[in-house]
Amino acid sequence: MPHDHDDHSHLDDETARVMALEKLLADKGLIDPAALDVVLDTYETKVGPRNGAKVVARAWTDPEFAQALKEDATTAIHDMGFAGRQGEHITAVYNTPDTHNLVVCTLCSCYPWSVLGLPPTWYKSTPYRARAVSEPRAVLGEFGVTLPDETAIRVWDSTAEMRYLVIPMRPAGTEGLEADALEQMVSRDSMIGTALAGMSA
Repeated sequence: MPHDHDDHSHLDDETARVMALEKLLADKGLIDPAALDVVLDTYETKVGPRNGAKVVARAWTDPEFAQALKEDATTAIHDMGFAGRQGEHITAVYNTPDTHNLVVCTLCSCYPWSVLGLPPTWYKSTPYRARAVSEPRAVLGEFGVTLPDETAIRVWDSTAEMRYLVIPMRPAGTEGLEADALEQMVSRDSMIGTALAGMSA
């Protein structure tokens, strides 16, 4: 599917302007860069990804929801109350012992904010965007994910028309856990495909 980057035009210019504005406000003492970093980290790694973790845990524990998520992830996710910017069209892709899914946006940084929060810096970096496609197994290794040789890696190119949510495999030995406990095993990176559920950060 071709990229439509109308809503991502001049991304580098916008980033430069934001950084310049942040520096100006910090120089004038109007913001504390350290406090801003804490706020951004909260939304990037804690608040936002918790929505996605709820979706994953429900898919692990509710077969009807898992099927609905496969058939129409956008509606299933919106029905849980998670909608908003860059979450208009989402496809859920399921990891299995045979296939591991990895998400990238090769030309910009399309990303499902409504379920994953703010995109991490590395997701927007040129090396990740290029190498995730050309050498995904090596990239996964750098994130600490080593897969069996027989496990295929499927790379999904996120676009303005469609974004992807990886449903990681449920960790072994968790059959008796409730959804709340399962959610804690689901990281943002596992829903991008650069980690496994239950991996230590």
